[in-house]
Amino acid sequence: MPALTVGATSSKKRKSAKESGVPSSKRRAIAENDSVDMMAEVSQMEEQIAESRKHYNNIAKLISMLDVDENAANPNLAVAVSLCRVFSRLIAGGDLTETNRAAENEKIIAAWLKERCREYQKALSVILREGDTSAKLTALTLCMRLVNERATHIPGEDTQVWLSGLFKNVVEAVVETSDTALRSEFIEKFANAYEDVRFYTFVQIADIAESERSPETLDILISILTACDAVPGPEHEFKNFYVKSNKKNKKLVSINSHKKRAQDAWLSVLRNNISESQRKNLLRIMVHNIEPWFSRPELLMDFLTDSYNVGGATSLLALSGLFYLIQEKNLDYPQFYQKLYSLLDADLLHSKHRSRFFRLMNTFLASTHLPATLIASFIKRLSRLALNAPPTAIVVIVPFIYNLLKSHPTCTFMLHRVIKDEEYKAELEAEGMDDPFDAKEPEPIRTNAIESSLWEIQSLQQHYHPNVAAIARIISEQFTKQFYNLEDFLDYTYQGMVQSELGSEEKPMKRIPVIEYHIPKRIFTDRMLEEDGGVDTAPGSLMRALWDFA
Repeated sequence: MPALTVGATSSKKRKSAKESGVPSSKRRAIAENDSVDMMAEVSQMEEQIAESRKHYNNIAKLISMLDVDENAANPNLAVAVSLCRVFSRLIAGGDLTETNRAAENEKIIAAWLKERCREYQKALSVILREGDTSAKLTALTLCMRLVNERATHIPGEDTQVWLSGLFKNVVEAVVETSDTALRSEFIEKFANAYEDVRFYTFVQIADIAESERSPETLDILISILTACDAVPGPEHEFKNFYVKSNKKNKKLVSINSHKKRAQDAWLSVLRNNISESQRKNLLRIMVHNIEPWFSRPELLMDFLTDSYNVGGATSLLALSGLFYLIQEKNLDYPQFYQKLYSLLDADLLHSKHRSRFFRLMNTFLASTHLPATLIASFIKRLSRLALNAPPTAIVVIVPFIYNLLKSHPTCTFMLHRVIKDEEYKAELEAEGMDDPFDAKEPEPIRTNAIESSLWEIQSLQQHYHPNVAAIARIISEQFTKQFYNLEDFLDYTYQGMVQSELGSEEKPMKRIPVIEYHIPKRIFTDRMLEEDGGVDTAPGSLMRALWDFA
């Protein structure tokens, strides 16, 4: 057998057809002939390698033909595919496996082949990072095929190749690349399709997220984990394995083991340097995408409580996850309702998360075992906020209060209170009374809301919008309806209001709206300045002093 060499034989550089003044049509023909000749040469070298060991030097020649150092963006994919077939046969045949009983020359050959295989894998990793989209997708397929061969045929690499070998380089390249096509290909054809690939993807993501990462990298990690949302149920059977021999691996057929790996991956991301927008995104998917993977959901307690204490929209988004821990895992959070009460402010009623908050609050206040003083505080707070709320929020608040009063009849004293003392009653009718409700009290148990009344809702019965005025009148009528379905009111928007007022072709307007058709002569004054001899003494003088109406 001839001596093994690493590099390919050098050849004399030929003058290109373009430099020789050859026409373009002939240059295309020459290029096509060169491509055919190269393919034939690659195929011949591959056949020679399969026939005899004396042609193993062709492996080094093929690796040099990849030319990833000079042309990584557009490599010779035909050579890459040919090398994959070569190494797959060699791995399956045991040529890369060293044994203690083997002769010295056999060990040398095996060591040389291992080194060439490492060079080829390194070249594929470069293509994954620097190649064009087509080259990256091809390199991904070739890498995964080598992972399969190594895990199947090389003793001791059934786990090692996934943890620290070629698969680790693949996941790192998928995370570091900006090519979304490569990431989608990996998720759809491998991570979601095969359970062993998904298992070790969780392992690699947990390892990557252990160190501080940039926001862009964390976004990619979150997107990969979110895409892997097939949580195995109690009766799940693991059947789809990329490496068939993995069916015998006890860890890979254990539901608890899969959840443990996903749990570790999510915890590594949550503990990283996530931005505010990423925190909100994680809270949105907490219940449906993250918590199902956790065999110990209490590990999310710190993240959820910290998010709940941030305030604003972040607190609103943390509500569902935190309440899940309270309800299902008996999390002790004694200030939950106090914090929930503090979230009720004017900004909430203008927030895009308003519908979500009312859905959650409907769940939180559903228990009939809650104190009447607590429920009264929420009712009164919502009533007070309704005075300055947009119509789209008021139409939710009034039915919500109605449902609370039906669930907690003790609070109906806020609607009608019988006063037996005639002198005190006469005094109230003559002089009125101060509202005993303390709007500044942060503790809902101590606001004295139960001693107050819902005069705010009665005021809304004279609201300028007829729909709001009509729905506010349900508080003054008999409570014959059992409950209102909040879903009928949560999606009420300004667009819906306009459409309902303008009507449609099927439902025309009943009457033409009244408009002011006389153009006024004056806006900011009661009389013209000329009438006062040019002296600016009219009520609009301050406005004219601040603005120049040219």
